[in-house]
Amino acid sequence: MSNSVVSVISRFLEEYNTTTSNKLKVVDAYLLYILLTGALQFLYCLLVGTFPFNSFLSGFISCVGSFILAVCLRIQINPQNKGEFLSISPERAFADFLFAHTVLHLVVMNFIG
Repeated sequence: MSNSVVSVISRFLEEYNTTTSNKLKVVDAYLLYILLTGALQFLYCLLVGTFPFNSFLSGFISCVGSFILAVCLRIQINPQNKGEFLSISPERAFADFLFAHTVLHLVVMNFIG
């Protein structure tokens, strides 16, 4: 059982390293960072409490929103999805990502109070 799991993971890592472009790897690293940040915020909330509840909510919503925006960016810049997004260049997708991030963080800052 464990041999098959190890072989599946090693094959996945091999294929990921050979077939994934560096742009997508950077976005994937950013996604991992956001996921860990949100998990740590949630764990902190469970262990310590939610006294400044607006602060916790705004931080967690920021992580979730950033994760969703980054996934959308990854989908749009992936060369395998080129047929789905013919009219959107990678530069335009990144500009949309930055604009949506700006709006998201303005809302988050407003929610903190």
